Amino acid sequence: MLTLRERQINAIKQMLNLNVQQVKVLAAEPIWKILIYDRVGQDIISPIISIKELRELGVTLHVQLHSDRDSIPDVPAIYFCLPTDENLDRIQQDFSSGLYDIYHLNFLAPISRKKIEDLAAAALQAGCVANIHRVYDQYLNFISLEDDFFILKHQKGEQLSYYSINRANARDDEMEVLMDSIVDSLFAAFVTLGNVPIIRCPRNTAAEMVARKLEKKLRENLWDARSNLFHMDATQAGGGIFSFQRPVLLLLDRNIDLATPLHHTWSYQALVHDVLDLGLNLVYVEDDAPSGGVRKKPKACDLDRNDRFWATHKGSPFPIVAEAIQEELESYRNSEEEIKHLKTFMGIDGENEVAFSMVNDTTARLTSAVNSLPQLMEKKRLIDMHTKIATAILNCIKARRLDSFFELEEKIMSKQTLDKPLFELFKDPEFGTIEDKLRLFVIFYICSQNVPEYEVERLKEVLQEAGGELSSLAYIQRWKSILNRSSTTNPGTQYEGGGTKTVSMFSKLVSQGSSFVMEGVKNLVVKRHSLPVTKLTEQIMECRSNPDTDDYLYLDPKLLKGGDVMPKNRAPFQDAVVFIVGGGNYIEYQNLVDYVRQKQTSNATKRIIYGSTTLTNAQQFLKELSALGSEIRGPILS
Repeated sequence: MLTLRERQINAIKQMLNLNVQQVKVLAAEPIWKILIYDRVGQDIISPIISIKELRELGVTLHVQLHSDRDSIPDVPAIYFCLPTDENLDRIQQDFSSGLYDIYHLNFLAPISRKKIEDLAAAALQAGCVANIHRVYDQYLNFISLEDDFFILKHQKGEQLSYYSINRANARDDEMEVLMDSIVDSLFAAFVTLGNVPIIRCPRNTAAEMVARKLEKKLRENLWDARSNLFHMDATQAGGGIFSFQRPVLLLLDRNIDLATPLHHTWSYQALVHDVLDLGLNLVYVEDDAPSGGVRKKPKACDLDRNDRFWATHKGSPFPIVAEAIQEELESYRNSEEEIKHLKTFMGIDGENEVAFSMVNDTTARLTSAVNSLPQLMEKKRLIDMHTKIATAILNCIKARRLDSFFELEEKIMSKQTLDKPLFELFKDPEFGTIEDKLRLFVIFYICSQNVPEYEVERLKEVLQEAGGELSSLAYIQRWKSILNRSSTTNPGTQYEGGGTKTVSMFSKLVSQGSSFVMEGVKNLVVKRHSLPVTKLTEQIMECRSNPDTDDYLYLDPKLLKGGDVMPKNRAPFQDAVVFIVGGGNYIEYQNLVDYVRQKQTSNATKRIIYGSTTLTNAQQFLKELSALGSEIRGPILS
């Protein structure tokens, strides 16, 4: 069954095939063409289709729409962009300059009637109407980072960020535009999935605004006989991604959990995002030592799904990843030794010609070894890349004591007593950066109940003395006080934390032969636990009665006059799309992946897709909280 990412890839490949369905027989030489995209189109294509794959699809040149371009006759030009006024003006300029002979216009979102009339008028004026072969609405305005993880925006992501949604001086018309852009992208994702979801969300939140608008848009499309995008659900392309049952779309507001986005993490993918700022599956790693005093340009590392090591270990705790890299390295060295040994044994590395009359068995072994050389070279490249990334992470863990921060936060979330008071840790200048301490303090403030006010003030003073910028706390204090008044549950009680235990470090990593010097780093094993988003997802999918979710809206776009209350005796959902309005993170994504894996049985398969408006790491989220805190005059203490 095709995943969301695979469906998006297929749609883009069909577009690059000039919107003709690809035939599965061995293709002849492709039609050569050029691809012109805007920044949004580039962000959508770059994580899912490599330059090599673009070449194989016949794309000889891919350029930005707003760059200086030369005229290239006789070659189809495929445009892939949003139908914004700025982009359409540039396309009209291309028409009047006569840059290309064949135009295929593919818009990421539907183009309005007025805009397409203006475009037609410009084509008529430029005398190039016959050159425009196709104009398509593609419904692809979202970014697939994993098979089961998508976001809506990367470049200019701040337009859909937590700050933009919650800032104090946002005007109503600005919020309408912001919500409409979220709805349009979510609609595109469900068109690509080929399913109409049932929508659940908490009331009186930004998520409800999105839910109401999305339900209206889906319903209007379903009841429009001419332009219904879902009418071929059952017959075409395997009947949507979710076979017989409709999925539930759980729309949540980031405000339900502000601790997890700030949490120090211990799994590989989340660490790469937190420490090295992973973006669109690409991370830049600097060389350890500048050669000859000149700092080299950071090396780009592409972490895609074809990387078997990444696919297997992205959710693993860091020490296990370090051990796995070591094992891969040893396995590679053994293969290399085997080839060297065979060459020596057959005399190929010397001048001895007699060796060629050796037994066929050895020749076959050598042929097999030589044939495996390209795979070996690729394996070596990936080992080197992961060694580079893991070394950079390890240096950060040691310098900032990230293992200790992770352990402390897990203890705070699971309500365990700390070995050392936070006051002492915050006074220690060697203990992490000021930003790390701020993250720990905010998590402590959110998760702890009945903390005396004098203790909070004492911790704030220590952080201020160390140069900490505490404006984020003013916002967190207001958020907590509002949540305490409006919610049935205390924000601190929704975190259970897994707690951790320290086991001895793997002998392979402590040995002298390891490329990772793990001394001083704790080998933490995390107990399995559910984060707030995962708990809510489980309750909604199981259709259990629960005070947290009983009041959630229930919207079904397929019903002509639907209420917003869940019908009684509703069967549990097997499939869910969990979408966070206000920014998601890899910690929640990995927690949902673990939950699905745990629930897997031989006769029931649960599938969850995680999505969010943007993808933010802790540093970016703390900045957003600080900006919101700066807008508050006089912090409100709970």
